[in-house]
Amino acid sequence: MDPLIARLGLALAIGLLVGLERGWRERDAPDGARTAGIRTYAITGLLGGLFAALAKSVAAPSVLIAGLLAFTAVFAWYKSREAIQDADFSVTGVVAALGVFVLGALAVAGDHRAAAAGGTALAVLLASRDLLHGLLRRLSWIELRAALVLAVMTAIILPLLPAQAIDPWGGFNPQQIWLFTVLTAAISFLGYIAVRLFGTTRGVLVGGLAGAVVSSTAVTLALARTATAGGNPWPLAGAATLAAAVSVLRVAGIVAIVSPSVLGVAGLAILAAVLTFVMCGGVFLSRGAVPTDAGQMPRNPFELWALLAFAILFAVVSTISAAVSVGNTGGMVVTSAITGTFDIDVAVLSALRLLGVSADRETVGHAVLLALTTNAAGRLVVAAGTGPVRFWLPIAVATITAVGLGFLVFATLPHFDWPGTPS
Repeated sequence: MDPLIARLGLALAIGLLVGLERGWRERDAPDGARTAGIRTYAITGLLGGLFAALAKSVAAPSVLIAGLLAFTAVFAWYKSREAIQDADFSVTGVVAALGVFVLGALAVAGDHRAAAAGGTALAVLLASRDLLHGLLRRLSWIELRAALVLAVMTAIILPLLPAQAIDPWGGFNPQQIWLFTVLTAAISFLGYIAVRLFGTTRGVLVGGLAGAVVSSTAVTLALARTATAGGNPWPLAGAATLAAAVSVLRVAGIVAIVSPSVLGVAGLAILAAVLTFVMCGGVFLSRGAVPTDAGQMPRNPFELWALLAFAILFAVVSTISAAVSVGNTGGMVVTSAITGTFDIDVAVLSALRLLGVSADRETVGHAVLLALTTNAAGRLVVAAGTGPVRFWLPIAVATITAVGLGFLVFATLPHFDWPGTPS
């Protein structure tokens, strides 16, 4: 088949895809009452492709530019008449038509794969109007500010920071520390949004699981207070145990993103601990009904002072870990264990940063698992200090079992090389 025919077919398909969404949205309008529907958008995509082919054949890009300007003028004029009649101030239809025209041209004269992806994304975005508007109505200023902070952190601050270590031990790399700070806060923010969407309407279980992405210790504290106030401790302990499983999975996700080769050392032990927490949590939940009160909202991880505090703590611990691991990697493991009792993210990331610098994969895997162990012990101390015995005792059983089984798996099963990553 002639490549030009195939590319023109793609341009037509892009218009059809967008036109399908536009036509479905206005399917109840009488014939002739709308400027553009499925046929018009399909022709628009094909028209963009034809102008691109013509411009390419005569080696005159001005042909495509003139075609785009002429199409824009004609389409906008017709759309303005429709808007006056309907008292509609939306410009989405015009912008969508321009997008279809340009994507049709790109399919013929440029990267056809990018054009196909762009057409699909455009159709999905147009079809998501109700969802996006609903999310916008539910979005608070706190969430909007968090998104803006994330944009500033990644697009403005990150490129300006030094990209090399500024301490003698190689532990304090400002750009790397800030990147990991943004990554950790973004993962936690997903949990915060999940609690905002589901926590207050779906009860303790869903709220606790979502909140564990932010802080499993905070979830455990909230559930312990509920148990102290007279709630059935068994399902509350079950929710806290499942939250612990989510917390361990969250750490595994961070490891997979930053240094996936470490999963070859710690992955099976982590999996054993997660399965243990899940099974124990299921048993505890079967002992009673889960309350419907979701408790307190977790703290927004994109609050400025929280971010700065995390970055400072991360920088300090990373520098100390690098310093004490020079010639003695055991010092890094001890530092991770101590730090893990109060901040698992700092402990794990500080250890991962030393992989290939002053510590090998086995040592970093040991540090990650030990940090998870001390963090679990910290959660248990919180549960015992704030909740009744019938709440924290099941959690203690689940924690001890998970740690013991994880250690058994780590000690007996062979470690392996993670596919596609260096040792």
